Amino acid sequence: MTDQAVDTDGVRLSGDIAGGLAEADGFLGRTRELKELRADIERAGLDTLSGRKAPRARVLLIAGRPGSGRTTLAGELVRQVAGRYPDGVLRVRLSEPDGTRVPVEHAARELLTALGRPAPAGADADDLAAALRTALAGRRALLLLDDAADAEQVDALLPDTPDCLAVAVSRGPLTGITDVRPCTLGGLDTKSGVELISRRIGSVRITVDPRAAESLAEQCQGQPAALTLAGGWLAARPQAAVADLAKHLRSAGDEGTPLSRVFHLVHASLPSPAARILRLLALAPAGLVDPHTASALAGCSVTGARTTLDDFVSLGLLRAVDSPLPEYEVPGCLHPLLLALAESHERPAELQLARARMLERTVRLLQACRAITETDSPQAREKLLGMPPAVRFSTPRDAAEWLRLRRPALLAAARLAVADGELDTLARRLMSQLVRTMVAHIGTQAAAPDLYGIHRLVLDVAERRALPREKAAALLNLADLDARTGRTAEALVRYRAALDAGREANDPYATGRAMESVGGAHLELGDYDRAADWFGRALTQRLAREERADAARLYGRIATAHTYAGRYGEALRNWRAAVAGYRREGDVAAHARALSELARVQEYAGRFEDSLRTCQEAVEWARRAEDARLQAALHLRLADTLDHLGDPTAAGLHRGRAERMLGEELPEPPSGTPGPDAGTEHGANACEIRSASAED
Repeated sequence: MTDQAVDTDGVRLSGDIAGGLAEADGFLGRTRELKELRADIERAGLDTLSGRKAPRARVLLIAGRPGSGRTTLAGELVRQVAGRYPDGVLRVRLSEPDGTRVPVEHAARELLTALGRPAPAGADADDLAAALRTALAGRRALLLLDDAADAEQVDALLPDTPDCLAVAVSRGPLTGITDVRPCTLGGLDTKSGVELISRRIGSVRITVDPRAAESLAEQCQGQPAALTLAGGWLAARPQAAVADLAKHLRSAGDEGTPLSRVFHLVHASLPSPAARILRLLALAPAGLVDPHTASALAGCSVTGARTTLDDFVSLGLLRAVDSPLPEYEVPGCLHPLLLALAESHERPAELQLARARMLERTVRLLQACRAITETDSPQAREKLLGMPPAVRFSTPRDAAEWLRLRRPALLAAARLAVADGELDTLARRLMSQLVRTMVAHIGTQAAAPDLYGIHRLVLDVAERRALPREKAAALLNLADLDARTGRTAEALVRYRAALDAGREANDPYATGRAMESVGGAHLELGDYDRAADWFGRALTQRLAREERADAARLYGRIATAHTYAGRYGEALRNWRAAVAGYRREGDVAAHARALSELARVQEYAGRFEDSLRTCQEAVEWARRAEDARLQAALHLRLADTLDHLGDPTAAGLHRGRAERMLGEELPEPPSGTPGPDAGTEHGANACEIRSASAED
């Protein structure tokens, strides 16, 4: 994302569609506009003229219709002045190809990721925008804000430092941002328009009939996207004269824009199968297409789809993305034209079927992407070998790279599937596989920001379809992510809502997990009485269902709440119950940890001799469990207890043994009343309960 421009409507050529920023192709025209923009960078702003220091970054605005070359001009300006900004160039797109406005929080998150800064899952737009401004404070960076939908988006992303520069690209003026003079683009001059066509078809046909070339450039009104398509049409027909294309366009009349007239001519000249594939590309998520997407949409082979997509690149209908994968982008200026054609040429049922095929193929690719990480499982290996070769991955690294590169399209596919509302079953399968695959490859923590958005989509579907079990699962997952990022009060609200949904679904797992999580949230908020009460409710359910291991864990959580509240008698009673439960279950490691916590509380209660005996017993159980770290911690606790009992010699022996076990010198643990982490080794950390349903 950093320092790379992905234009969809410019005047550069890179063998695909005008709008790339390949330096080798040169830059056509716009000399006056570039000069004005560079001068505007140096121009004194209103704050400077009034004697005040500019509080924010300068904003340059390039305004024009899609297809006018506005992004290419912005990219060329950025290339020319990037050397002045040693902290780099950041680029983000603020509208989807279909014109949908990108939320500020999504854009801010992308920029923070590019800066290598954390972006907490579920953070709102204001928090993320503030984090972005903090990350850019003191930097000299250049922001390219492409395809801005409104002034609010741009304003929220502006750095609070005059040493940064923001170059915004928009359809029109950004009213509300002060001290901005738009550079409004029209068409290219005739000479540059002819040169653009010449680069696609060579100079011979231009030299043979220069007036026809000039007429063609004028009929396209100098619009780079229209000229690019015109050049692609001619390049595919070496025997056609430039005058032939100009004649075709004149016969089309004046209806529509120059771009739409050339586009419809190109579409009409395609073979029927290729024309259908082109129309269906309007359904591609985020305007990103790969051979699998095109194959699924059109119901053709992957090889045939790739050949057709490469042909579209040559015609200027698609742009090849610079990626290790074969990947293409639908130009934003062509998206509404493609969608209109799809709706006029295809029946609604056919479009829905194409969407369903695309989602089904995406689900299968995600299944294969996850399965390659589970090769230790015979069942997973068998399932992987049963998949068609076209959707299999050779190595886990290949699968991880595919997931990384296709991530924007996969997330967009989930959003579109949910918004569609008619394919909720496929949408649920897609989101389930997407969550599992992300966790398998990058882990829950790294995937948390994306998972938060996916779980919100799951919640939308569950509420729309009245699926209380899935609603409970989504609420629990969202609440977990809220809790991890410190939004405990918000997490508590969601845990309570999950409890209601779990009860409605008559789902004992969801209700038990929700009650325990409500207790955990109250514990985090310091409300120890309510925490103990909710843990007690969860315990009652576990005992009724004879879930003894979970009941033992809950005894420990109740004991932790009482310990925090200073009710050591109740804490001791519950830790003894936990010890007894683990002993019955034969869980040696958990038994040792529970004894360790029991000894800790005995020490807090001033019962040092009891603590000494319990600690010695815990050491023996930790030895049986082969838990060297727990043994070392217990020897340190024994040393601390022996200090209290006036035996420093024995205490020193235990500390020395702990140091030898861990192979390094350990700091002495602080003694005294329990702090925020006291009693949680077996409580909060031991009860990490995740996924609430098979879907998640």
